[in-house]
Amino acid sequence: MALFKPDACFARVTRIDVQRDLVSCGLSTVLLDIDNTIRSRADNEVPRDVREWLARCRDAGVGVCLLSNNWHGNVFDLAEELGLPIIAKAMKPLAPGYLFALREMHARARATVVVGDQLFTDVIGAKALGLRTYLVEPLAEVDLPHMAMLRHVERALVNA
Repeated sequence: MALFKPDACFARVTRIDVQRDLVSCGLSTVLLDIDNTIRSRADNEVPRDVREWLARCRDAGVGVCLLSNNWHGNVFDLAEELGLPIIAKAMKPLAPGYLFALREMHARARATVVVGDQLFTDVIGAKALGLRTYLVEPLAEVDLPHMAMLRHVERALVNA
């Protein structure tokens, strides 16, 4: 069951305190999901507070790499706009995307946290590699059709 248990849960990515929840925990790298974690599926926008949180990470010396299963051009445009590296087509929960991101960031696994809104991709894949995980609530209720069904199972597992 450890694969199904994130290290911490937050209402939203901006509730992760950069100093307390990252720096003080020895975390210097964040592998960050995109869709419904930092960009709402409802309007495809990155909210202002999320942009400010990313700036606080940068100011604190915490490296951030976008890690997404999305392969559309807009994720590459977003990465460029935010000035962040990206591993797209990551095929989470499979290991290669996480490993590519660690290599891209020159990061140590023990100093890295994966932040995302999905238990079955973001958390399980990271946990299988021994990475720390922070699960956040999705930014919007709008989701891919298959995810609506999985969200109920995820909630039951996280709250078990």
